[in-house]
Amino acid sequence: MIVLTQILTAQESASLTGSITLSLPIDSRIKSRLKVKLDDGREAGLFLPRGKILRNGDLLRSEQGVLVRVLAAEEAVSTVYCSDPHLMARVCYHLGNRHVPLQIEPDWVRYQHDHVLDEMVVGLGAEVTAETAPFEPEAGAYGGASSGHSHAEHSHGHQHSDEHRHHSH
Repeated sequence: MIVLTQILTAQESASLTGSITLSLPIDSRIKSRLKVKLDDGREAGLFLPRGKILRNGDLLRSEQGVLVRVLAAEEAVSTVYCSDPHLMARVCYHLGNRHVPLQIEPDWVRYQHDHVLDEMVVGLGAEVTAETAPFEPEAGAYGGASSGHSHAEHSHGHQHSDEHRHHSH
């Protein structure tokens, strides 16, 4: 079995080509420990750093130097194609308010297929297309180190000090 232990950055893998591919839906791309079947049928195991989400095009490497390109597998999704920016904003707001991971593009938004969410979106006045397509949600949708959000990385622009104390009169 091929044991994949490293995720190469886009910069590290720019000059490398992995002809072996591994197609995974998002629910599998968020896991760091997983037994998988490569697209060529060979068995492999993922033993990757925790907190990383595999993205379409990422390159994985085994200790023996085997390179495997990750592909976002097609899966059951609901896509809202909408040219009305106000309606699109409302759809994204209501889906986001339910903490639904979203793939947001200029003229459409996509989420993992869910008939209850589809009914909500239709109730807002938008059309939903159930389809099979790759799903690549916004970074941060599943948390973890690759979410692009860490309290240690930035300042919130406010300070916690005595000024927040409530005074009784």
